Amino acid sequence: MTDVRPAPAAAAEALTDAGVSPARRRRRRVPIAPYLYVLPALILLGVWIYRPLLQTFQLSFYSWNLLPTQPLTPVGLQNYVSVVSSQQLRDALVNTGIYIGAFLVFSVVLPIAIALLSRQVGGRAKTVYQAIIFVPFLVTPVAAAAVWRWLLSDSGGAIPTVLQNFGIDIGDVLRSPTGAIWAIILIVGWQMLGFGVLVVSAGIAGINPDYAHAASIDGAGGWTILRRITLPLLSPTIVFLVLMTILLSAQWTYPMIDILTQGGPSDSTTNLYYLLYQIGFQNFDAGSAGAAGTLFFIAFSLLALGLVTLSDRLSFYDN
Repeated sequence: MTDVRPAPAAAAEALTDAGVSPARRRRRRVPIAPYLYVLPALILLGVWIYRPLLQTFQLSFYSWNLLPTQPLTPVGLQNYVSVVSSQQLRDALVNTGIYIGAFLVFSVVLPIAIALLSRQVGGRAKTVYQAIIFVPFLVTPVAAAAVWRWLLSDSGGAIPTVLQNFGIDIGDVLRSPTGAIWAIILIVGWQMLGFGVLVVSAGIAGINPDYAHAASIDGAGGWTILRRITLPLLSPTIVFLVLMTILLSAQWTYPMIDILTQGGPSDSTTNLYYLLYQIGFQNFDAGSAGAAGTLFFIAFSLLALGLVTLSDRLSFYDN
């Protein structure tokens, strides 16, 4: 590339650099300012994330009941063996898989359908329609759990009362080993639906409408445009929602499980996050909780790495 600097300035710089050694010149050219901008974030990340992570890994090799006056007893890999061989871990893994599969419907499938249908609504009605869908996402999990507990109560709850008028008796669904997990899924899915619709609507708004217009001029129908143009261009948004759902489903359900069912009945609603809480703060077994946390961190890190790698291959960008 041609040097466009004024000749006097270039000559002055050349004279200044003439008396500087090559190593010192390279050090002087290293940009420090960008690193200073991110330094506070890196320090906080190390203090609040990676330092506790290292302490958790250290605790996984000890037996400790969280009392400061009690010493830490080395137990080697015994905590890992007890966690891996427990039936609670198997139940939590199965339930976590059920949660992830069900939430893919609420966070990906239904938001795509609702966002596409909402394009038929115009003017202020579209804004009101999207706001109604998004409002449940703004409700705090504790408040939502309190309302749904009242709605589903078998002693005068609104939903069982209405269904009984149609001859349907759902009983105490939150105490049912088969129905409690689906109640948790419907409540959390109801909350997360608005977020998915918002993200998909933003993705659709970013698609250039000229592609659809050009395809319609060539004779393509609505289904062909959706299948061959809209969904491929929406693939980065879909992959993002899938990645979030798989990695965060267990975390989304934690507040509802803790407030409505406490993991029961018979561990039918527990998941990996709630199991970690039970081991650490209900059983007061810091060593096993550390081992479980370390295993979950490794598993979710590998899963996230694989999903990010696949997302680059599955996404189609309009560039």
